[in-house]
Amino acid sequence: MAADRDVTKKYPVKQFIQKIRRLADGLEAGEQFTIQIAGERIRVPKHATVSVEHERGEGTEEIEFQITWKNDA
Repeated sequence: MAADRDVTKKYPVKQFIQKIRRLADGLEAGEQFTIQIAGERIRVPKHATVSVEHERGEGTEEIEFQITWKNDA
């Protein structure tokens, strides 16, 4: 089993757009999506659940695009 990991990686806007565009293309095609985040390649299965989260507090706001799935172990 892979070790626990909680990483936040900032990307330049152009690179972020490229990643989101590839994700959207994969989701639209119903295909598995592979993304590299902070040096690790991650395979997102086509059955993953996609959600959008909005948080507000103490003068800040945040939007998170979340993709979740169960690992086949």
